[in-house]
Amino acid sequence: MKYLTEYRNPELVKHYLSEISKIITKPWNIMEICGGQTHSLVKNGLLDLLPKEVRMIHGPGCPVCVTPISLIDKAIELLKQGVIVCSFGDMIRVPGSTKSLLQAKADGGDLRILYSPLEAVNIAAANPDKEVVFFAVGFETTAPSNALSVIHADKLVLNNYSILVSHVLVPPAMEAILSDEFCTIDAFLAAGHVCTIMGLDEYYPIAEKYKIPLVVTGFEPADLVQGIYHAVLQLENGQYFVDNQYKRMVKPEGNLKAKEVIYDVFEIGEQEWRGIGKIPKSGFVMTEKYKKYDANKKFSIEVSHSEKDKNCIAGEILKGIKKPHECPEFGKNCKPSNPLGAPMVSSEGACAAYYHYSV
Repeated sequence: MKYLTEYRNPELVKHYLSEISKIITKPWNIMEICGGQTHSLVKNGLLDLLPKEVRMIHGPGCPVCVTPISLIDKAIELLKQGVIVCSFGDMIRVPGSTKSLLQAKADGGDLRILYSPLEAVNIAAANPDKEVVFFAVGFETTAPSNALSVIHADKLVLNNYSILVSHVLVPPAMEAILSDEFCTIDAFLAAGHVCTIMGLDEYYPIAEKYKIPLVVTGFEPADLVQGIYHAVLQLENGQYFVDNQYKRMVKPEGNLKAKEVIYDVFEIGEQEWRGIGKIPKSGFVMTEKYKKYDANKKFSIEVSHSEKDKNCIAGEILKGIKKPHECPEFGKNCKPSNPLGAPMVSSEGACAAYYHYSV
C-alpha cells in the first residue's frame, strides 16, 4: 500500500538508526506527543534499537487518557436520566470516579457505540421523543466531524441532539509541559494527524520561545526514526525550528475547509486535562451560535468532586515524569482487563502499549 509499506521498510529504519548513531554526542530527551507514536515506538521495538543517548519520553498525547473524570461522570449521569449517550468505543471502559460507561450500560443505560458522530444525528432523527448526546472527545483531529454533526443536526432542525464536548488542543499542552520547572524535554515529535488538520502556524512560536526543535512526524517506524534523526540533528547543531517530516500528509496551512467547520461550531476556551489540571486556551468549547447543542448547558448535570484511584500515577505518566513500568500497580492490579487509569484502557495509552508489547 502506498505511503504505508514504504515506511515499514526495515532497511530504511536501519539506515536512520545508523545515521542517528553517527551524529549523536550527548544524551537527549525527546518527547513524542501522540499515543499513536508511542504505540509504534513500543510495538516495533524502536526504544531498544535507538542509541542509548536517546531517551524517548511519552507525552499526554491520548485524548481519551486526558478526558477528565468529571466529564465521564457527567456522561454516566445522562444515562441515568434516560438520555441515549453515543460514544466511540475507546471511551466506554475508561474509569470514572465510581464506574465506566460500559458498567453504566450494564446497569441499564442506553449507551450506543458508534463509528461516526453523524450516526448519532441519525439516531436522534429516528427517536424524536428521546434526547441523544454524542460524547465528543478528541484532539483537533476529530473536531471537524464532531462539528459537522452539529451543523447537520441544525439543518435538520433536531432539538433532541447535543454533544458533550471534551476537545483538547496540543500546542497549549506542549507549552504547559515546557513551562514546568521540572521539564527536561530537549525536543518534541509533534503529531502528524493533528497538523494535517491545523497546519504548522501554532508551532513556530513554541520553537522560538522555548528554543526547542519540533519535528512533525507520521506514525510508521521509518517516520519516527527519521523524525528522531532530524530532532537530534538540530540539537547537535544548536538549532531549533519546526521541521515537517510528514510532508506527504501535512501542508503548512493545514486543511482550510476543516478549520472553517471547526471555528464555525467551536471557539477556544479553558480545558481540564486528566492528570494535569486546567490549561488555559487548551480546548474547544461551543460557540454562542450553537449553544443549544451543548449538552453541558442543555442538561442539569450535577456530579460530586471526582477522585481518581489513589494508586494510579497516570498524571505523572501523562506529563512524562515517569514511565508505565515505574508504577507499582503496572501489570499487577492495573491491567487492560482491570484498568486503574485511562492510559491502560485506551488503545493509544502508554500503559497499554507497554503492557501489550513490553511485558
